[in-house]
Amino acid sequence: MSDAFVPRRSPCVKHCRLTQEGTHGDGCGRTLDEIGRWAHIDDAEREAVWQRLACEGKAEPTQV
Repeated sequence: MSDAFVPRRSPCVKHCRLTQEGTHGDGCGRTLDEIGRWAHIDDAEREAVWQRLACEGKAEPTQV
């Protein structure tokens, strides 16, 4: 097995709906900006999103 970095998968849970406030994905917890830019953001920003989701209880411990 290689020690090469494996990029994190998306926090998408295929529950594409906005929160009542319309500011975040209801399933994944990401902001609209994070959702739109996910494919283009760097690893450090993805990690920051995952850490925020974990603090907010939106990410399972196995996802972080």
